Amino acid sequence: MADGDSMVLFGSDEHPWTQKDWTSSDDSVRGGKSISTITITTPPSSSSSSSPIAIFAGTLDIKTLGGAGFASQRTVDTHPPFDLSNFDALVLTIHGSAHDSKRFTIVLKDGETIHRPDGREQSSVSWEHDFTYPAVHDGLGGRVVLRFKDFRATYRGKEKGDAEPLDWRAVTRVGVMVRR
Repeated sequence: MADGDSMVLFGSDEHPWTQKDWTSSDDSVRGGKSISTITITTPPSSSSSSSPIAIFAGTLDIKTLGGAGFASQRTVDTHPPFDLSNFDALVLTIHGSAHDSKRFTIVLKDGETIHRPDGREQSSVSWEHDFTYPAVHDGLGGRVVLRFKDFRATYRGKEKGDAEPLDWRAVTRVGVMVRR
C-alpha cells in the first residue's frame, strides 16, 4: 500500500461481500468435474467485525482431466473495475481450519471480456499470485500479503513472459482458485 493507505475491495461496511458479485469458473469449461462456491454469511461471534464474510469452498477433481483440475470463483463481468494504481499489494484476511493448508491462487485481469461466437469466454492473459495458507490452529485466522511485483502473467495457466503489463488502474476481474 502506498504511504499506509489502504482500500478494502470486499468485506467492509462500504464494500460488503455480496453474492451477486461472484460466479464460478471451474474446470467444467474444459470437461472437468471440479466445483466451487462462495457463500456470503455473517461472521462468527468471535469476530471483531459485523460485516458479512465470504466462504470459498469446493471439490477439486483431478481424475477427469488426467491429474489436473481447478475450482475458482471470480467477480462477474458487470462488477465495476478497481483502480489499484496507488497501492503495491493485496492483503487477504483469511480464517481457515487445521486442514486448509492448500495452494491457492489469486487471479487478476484487466481489459474487456471477449466472448467467442459460441458464447464462451475467449481465453486471455491473467495475472496470478500463488500462496499456501498454513493451517490455522487457533481459529483466529491471519493475513497474507501479495505484492503486486510478484504477480506473474499467465495464459491458460502457463507463464507468459511477453505479456503487456497489467493495467492497475482498471482491474476488471478478481478471482480465487485452488488447483493442481
